[in-house]
Amino acid sequence: LEDPLPAGAVILGGGLRRGLEPPPQPTDRGHATAWPTFVERRGDAYRAYFEDLPRGKWQLEYSMRLNASGQFRLPPTRLEAMYEADRFGLLPNAPFEVGAGP
Repeated sequence: LEDPLPAGAVILGGGLRRGLEPPPQPTDRGHATAWPTFVERRGDAYRAYFEDLPRGKWQLEYSMRLNASGQFRLPPTRLEAMYEADRFGLLPNAPFEVGAGP
């Protein structure tokens, strides 16, 4: 899974205070759970690698800090099968706006 980040964004959980918190625990809300095998926190994208991801709808959450206000339009999030690049899905990202502080 590759989720693009706006310019100036920092993904939290990679050593910026949140890295000291215990990792989230899987919760079963009547559905199967899947957790990334490996996560990359890059300056341009959040990447999560899964050993197995069964068919169905999945939700992945992470926190980021934006260092600038403005309107952000990002390319789609992409999910592809490793070693089978012709099997992929794209999810459009809605534009979002961050206002200046008080």
